[in-house]
Amino acid sequence: MKKSERAAHLMRRLEELYPETQVPLDHRDPFTLLIAVLLSAQCTDVRVNQVTPALFARADTPELMAKVPEEEIREIIRPCGLSPQKASAISRLSRILIEEHGGLVPADFDALEALPGVGHKTASVVMAQAFGVPAFPVDTHIHRLAKRWKLTKGRNVVETERDLKKLFPRDLWNKLHLQIIFYGREYCSARGCDGTKCPLCREVAGKST
Repeated sequence: MKKSERAAHLMRRLEELYPETQVPLDHRDPFTLLIAVLLSAQCTDVRVNQVTPALFARADTPELMAKVPEEEIREIIRPCGLSPQKASAISRLSRILIEEHGGLVPADFDALEALPGVGHKTASVVMAQAFGVPAFPVDTHIHRLAKRWKLTKGRNVVETERDLKKLFPRDLWNKLHLQIIFYGREYCSARGCDGTKCPLCREVAGKST
């Protein structure tokens, strides 16, 4: 089975398993999504969703967030980990959105990545899920599964993202990255599968050419 055939098989199976792909981070608009994704760094989505209601009750716009003392933000988001860095980033990016973007989250990769605490993956998630712009955010889970399924030989998430974008149709990127994440969490965790146990790993095992 060629790589393209394996990719087509995986697309079909993932669509069967996850025809609906709701964003796992609770949010109401681009700003709350941006903050939620920022908080999810080295933290589970479940924990983020437990923390954001209190944070957004306090401030859910850049204008309101910029007025909240950084120490207060840090205390609210403490359960997410890395709270000093994340609180600083939230406070600073809120001010930047007001000063440079009219209080709106920019629908632009470069502008997003210029914000404090916002890397390429976070920017990609926001562009994909808030603005519907085709993107393929690759986290460590997608990187691991893509290598396990022999879709890439990428040495890092940047190379893996490049390879996956070449392999899959552009109009499926936004949905597919979530489907892969959902599959990894449900069936193929780093410790739960050695590449031969879960359904899709079994189906593509040994079928690389």
